[in-house]
Amino acid sequence: MIITTTDSIPNREITILLGIARGSTVRAKNTFRDFLAGLKNVIGGEIEEYTQLQAQSREQAIYRMVQDATRLQADAIVNVRFTTSMVMMGASEILAYGTAVRLR
Repeated sequence: MIITTTDSIPNREITILLGIARGSTVRAKNTFRDFLAGLKNVIGGEIEEYTQLQAQSREQAIYRMVQDATRLQADAIVNVRFTTSMVMMGASEILAYGTAVRLR
């Protein structure tokens, strides 16, 4: 599956727009990570525990977006974007979405 943030793919022609492919995940912080993050907040620096959580969330959202595009029988996903929102205190959603297409 070709995944790109651009609206076209070099040397390929988009023949059919299949619709929006999307994938999301909602993740919550945990007590251990919150404790470590609290320490980092006092002394400064990157909060690696949250960075790792965000990276895992992005990868899961991409995986689910690709599954959705596969269900649509797409060859590629163009114009891929990410968004995030807080669902409740301590939990956020990461959404990956783009246009599922067939190529020639």
